[in-house]
Amino acid sequence: MEFITNWLLELELDPTLVRYLSAIIMILFIGLICIIVNFITKKIVMRIITHFITKNKYKWDKMLLERKVFHRLSHIVPAIIIYYFAPTFPSYQNIIEKGAIAYIIIVGLVVIYTLLNAINDIYQTFEISKIKPIKGYIQVVNIIVITLGIILVIANLMGKSPLLLLSGIGALSAVLIIVFKDSLLGLVAGIQLTANDMVRVGDWIEMPKYGADGDIIDISLNTVKVQNFDKTITTIPSYALISDSFINWRGMQSSGGRRIKRSLFIDTSSITFCTEAMIEKFKNIHFLSDYIIQKESEISEYNAKYEINKNNRVNGRALTNIGVFRAYISNYLQNLPGISKEMTLMVRQLAPSENGLPLEIYAFTNDIRWAVYETIQSDIFDHLFAVAPEFGLRVFQNPSGNDFKNFAGETNSDVMIRELEH
Repeated sequence: MEFITNWLLELELDPTLVRYLSAIIMILFIGLICIIVNFITKKIVMRIITHFITKNKYKWDKMLLERKVFHRLSHIVPAIIIYYFAPTFPSYQNIIEKGAIAYIIIVGLVVIYTLLNAINDIYQTFEISKIKPIKGYIQVVNIIVITLGIILVIANLMGKSPLLLLSGIGALSAVLIIVFKDSLLGLVAGIQLTANDMVRVGDWIEMPKYGADGDIIDISLNTVKVQNFDKTITTIPSYALISDSFINWRGMQSSGGRRIKRSLFIDTSSITFCTEAMIEKFKNIHFLSDYIIQKESEISEYNAKYEINKNNRVNGRALTNIGVFRAYISNYLQNLPGISKEMTLMVRQLAPSENGLPLEIYAFTNDIRWAVYETIQSDIFDHLFAVAPEFGLRVFQNPSGNDFKNFAGETNSDVMIRELEH
């Protein structure tokens, strides 16, 4: 600055004009240095760093590059130059230094924020990230860092100690708790969710209260994002997964089997004892021949042992069409390729109701894919609806409008016939 001032004075310029010109020239000189340094940093240094990162075998540094951590770090260099030249302007030195320091702190906050996000990206490349996500914790760290950074900037501009401002925050703790209520609840919920391994990214959860039924795609500090099967996105507060109930289908997915639990309603008026003709017919059914032979032998031995009078069909033991049908379904499922043989498989009767006798199929498919599961289940019941009449059974169905219409038509015809006869 003195050199420029002396040079201008040698040109015999007005001292007042020299003072302003020297300041302008110095500002332009500092600006030129900042531009040159910024150019060198971004065009040369950054290219060298980028070349080194892209050529090595590591992946973590590439994510730092994608998040532009190094690019943002380069913004500190001009601020350092400005801070260094601040004594050149004694009248404004304090303001310039405070402004430069504030800018450096702000850039540092941006760098730390970007670095933490890059760390999360690196962590997500590991399988453990699906079990133990850290995004919520990183968001908490970001909040703390930004809060401390703002305090440092304000303290720097005011020329006060940061500790003085921190002590003042204690008095505002009640307000801060209200402001950051969701974040605090989310932090507590995130710790509990992670510690208890309640949800992971990729889990299929069902939460009717929030209209969620799909896969978790993101777990953050405040929210859990669920992509529903219709491709819509449902956002659930993290603490809701602690305070409310939800279904996690991870156990089904990890077991390798998906449950079928559906009933076939049988009209109870069609249930009867098996006749000899029916038994002979059942012996020709592939999944029943061995069962019928075994049961006939077992029943004959029982009736002979206890000298049962078979003149009345009520006495002793006898086969029923519903019992044979139940055995057929069980054998049919055991021989079906799509049904798991290692998991529970049973056919049972539930309590009769006004809709008939429920015959429940309880089994597991050996494929958890939704489309495959629905196909297997549909194939089973397609077959059962079709074969039920072969056992003399009727599947219960409430009368439809067409049934009443046909009934009314038949009744009117009978009336007309009687009138003609008379």
